[in-house]
Amino acid sequence: MEAIKSGADVFFVLLGAVMVLAMHAGFAFLEVGTVRRKNQVNALVKIIVDLAMSTVVYFFIGYMVAYGVNFLYSAKDLIGGAGEGYAFAASGYDLVKFFFLMTFAAAIPAIISGGIAERAKFWPQLAATAIIVGIVYPTFEGMVWGSKFGFQDMIAAAFGFGFHDFAGSIVVHAVGGWMALGAVIMLGARMGRYRKDGRMVGIPPSSIPFLALGSWILSVGWFGFNVMSAQSLEGVSGLVAMNSLMAMVGGILAAVVVGRNDPGFVHNGALAGLVAVCAGSDIIHPVGALFVGAAAGALFVWGFNQCQSRWKIDDVLGVWPLHGMCGLWGGIAAGIFGLEAFGGLGGVSFMAQLVGSLVGVAFAAVSGFVVYGGLKASIGIRLSEEEEFLGADLSLHQIGAYPEDDVKG
Repeated sequence: MEAIKSGADVFFVLLGAVMVLAMHAGFAFLEVGTVRRKNQVNALVKIIVDLAMSTVVYFFIGYMVAYGVNFLYSAKDLIGGAGEGYAFAASGYDLVKFFFLMTFAAAIPAIISGGIAERAKFWPQLAATAIIVGIVYPTFEGMVWGSKFGFQDMIAAAFGFGFHDFAGSIVVHAVGGWMALGAVIMLGARMGRYRKDGRMVGIPPSSIPFLALGSWILSVGWFGFNVMSAQSLEGVSGLVAMNSLMAMVGGILAAVVVGRNDPGFVHNGALAGLVAVCAGSDIIHPVGALFVGAAAGALFVWGFNQCQSRWKIDDVLGVWPLHGMCGLWGGIAAGIFGLEAFGGLGGVSFMAQLVGSLVGVAFAAVSGFVVYGGLKASIGIRLSEEEEFLGADLSLHQIGAYPEDDVKG
C-alpha cells in the first residue's frame, strides 16, 4: 500500500507539472496574438528558450537556493535512497516535485516576456532569465514556501498566523508582474507608441483567435497550477477546483462589463480571476472566490487603461496589471475571504496577508529595476531603431511568422 501511495503521489504531481508545462504554450499564444505579425516568431522562441534556460538554472542553482536541496546524487539515491544530509522520497517523488515547481519558476520570465515584447534584445533577456530563476525568484520562494530567513516565523510571531499563499498569487504572479514593471520602464515605450504631445497611438492585436487560444490554454492548465499545489493525493481538495472556476468566470463577467465587450479584456479577465484566487483557493468560499475574481477582472481593465493611456507605461500584454496588481489583490483577499466570518476556513490573518503581500511586491519591484537596470547599463537590453522597425522576427531570427508571404514580397 505504501508503494501504491507513493506511486500515486508521483503520478498526481507529474500530471500537475505537465498541465503547468502546457500553460507555457498559453503564454506563447497569448503573446503571439497580441503583438504585431513582425514579432510573432520572437514571442514563440522567447517562451520556449526561456523554459529551457529556467529548467537548467533551477536544477543546478534555484532549487537549492529555495530549499537547500540539490540533485547531484546517484540515480539510485534520487528514486528513494538516502543522499548525504537529505533522504529522497520513494519512486522519485522529489524529482517530479522539482518538475512541478520548476514550471512555476519558468512562469516568471514568461510573464515578463509579455511586457517587454516587440523591442527587447534576445540574449540579454535570456541572461535576465538565468539571474531571475537562479537567484531572485527562489529567494522569495524559499521565504514563503520554505524556511528561508525565518520569514514565516516572523510573520506568525507578529500576527498569529503565517503568510498564506497556497498556489502563488504573490510568489509567482505578483513577483513576475512587479519585476516586469521594472523591465518595461527600463526598456521604454515602443517606437511610435506615443506622439510628442503624449497622446497614445493605437496598436491593435495581430490575431484575436491566437490571443483567445492562449487564454484558453492557460485557463485549462491553471487547474493543474492550483489543484495540484496540494502536491499529494491526500491533500487534494475539490474546494480549490471550484474556487478556481468561480474566480475565472467572475473575472470574465467583470471584464466584459467594465471592458465594454472588448475581446482582449474578456479573455484576460479569465486570467485575472485565476491569478487572484491562487493564494486563497484552498480556504475561501466559492462565493468569495466569485467576488475575488470579479474584482480582479475589473482591476485588470482599469490598470491596463491607466498604464497605457495615463501613466505612459507601454506594457504590451498588460502583465503588470494582470499578474502584478491582481496578484497583490489575491494575496490580500486571502486574508479577508479566508476568514471564517466571510465563510472561509480560517487560519489566516488579514495583517499577515497584507504585510506578506507588500513584502513580496517590494522585493520584486526592486529586483526588477536592479536586474534590468544592470543589464541595460552593461550590455543593453533594447533593439536598435532599425531592428525594432523591421521587427524582432527578421532582426533576431531571420524568418517571419509567414515565410511564404515574405518570399512573395
